[in-house]
Amino acid sequence: MLKINNEAPKFNLEAYHQDKITRVNLDDLKGKWVVLVFYPGDFTFVCPTELGELADNYSDFKKLSSEVLVCSTDTVHVHKAWHDASGTINKIKFPMLADPTGNTTRDYGVMIEEEGLAFRGTFIIDPDGVVKSFEVSDKPIGRSSAELIRKLQAAQFVREHSGEVCPASWKPGSKTLKEGLDLVGKI
Repeated sequence: MLKINNEAPKFNLEAYHQDKITRVNLDDLKGKWVVLVFYPGDFTFVCPTELGELADNYSDFKKLSSEVLVCSTDTVHVHKAWHDASGTINKIKFPMLADPTGNTTRDYGVMIEEEGLAFRGTFIIDPDGVVKSFEVSDKPIGRSSAELIRKLQAAQFVREHSGEVCPASWKPGSKTLKEGLDLVGKI
């Protein structure tokens, strides 16, 4: 079972990326932050709104030394067809991972077995390959790229500032807290 502060499940998947079929191996991304986003399927309804928003904010993710990967149980050929058919999906510059066997989707605990689709799973993986955050939502519930960027910034901040923690709705430049008994009951 996937857990926070444990190593992220490894994968080596085909991807549709920059008009080519390539392979993406999680081990090759060591040293970078990885934002791994599972979605139910290509040619659907909520998915293009999320992936389009990720594409619109991709430069912000890159500025945070991270790579965005999106993954569904569709094949790379379906990803290409969707990319070619949709102006929204055509904006995507990050790899679209294909997991037709569902093995990686299962490894991350987001497979809907009776449908062969993924729940909306979002995982932040640190440069050492360790899971620092994850969130799983039902298919009809869309995610926010702005909140994902905020969580990534918070994960990076606490990694760089040992002993400091980020309170609710923290954003860069906001006040943090130092853990300690002196704060107990005073917040």
